[in-house]
Amino acid sequence: MKILDILTEKSVITELKGKTKKQVLEELIDAVLEHKPQLDRSRLMAVLLERERLGSTGIGDGIAIPHGKLKDLDQLVLSFGRSTGGVDFESMDGKPVHLFFLLVAPENCAGIHLRALAKIARLLKNSAVRKKLGSVSSREEIYSIIRQEDEDF
Repeated sequence: MKILDILTEKSVITELKGKTKKQVLEELIDAVLEHKPQLDRSRLMAVLLERERLGSTGIGDGIAIPHGKLKDLDQLVLSFGRSTGGVDFESMDGKPVHLFFLLVAPENCAGIHLRALAKIARLLKNSAVRKKLGSVSSREEIYSIIRQEDEDF
């Protein structure tokens, strides 16, 4: 599976406006809805906030991968957002988050959901990739970096 199998260019946000966890989640959800407008926005927010209550999806190194599962979804969907200034996402390392991938999976497909999370984590583990994603200015450039790195895995 490739990240670009589930991430569309329209689902990339070059600069998040939100300053709180909830505001960032709202923007990332809106980007997912560009691709899957039939999804229930409030239900998705509830699922994501419930997951965050279990423990922050801020994994450190300026990265967060909020994720959840929805019953009425037929395939994985993904959005990406970047915050140059960083957002307090209650990350494991206590540092602000700059790069966000929001992953939404069908309720009954644990295996593919976990593979997608692992793939995203591996991509962002590379500090050179994080630096590149933080330094470009356009949606097309961000998407191109993800495409290039996706092919290298």
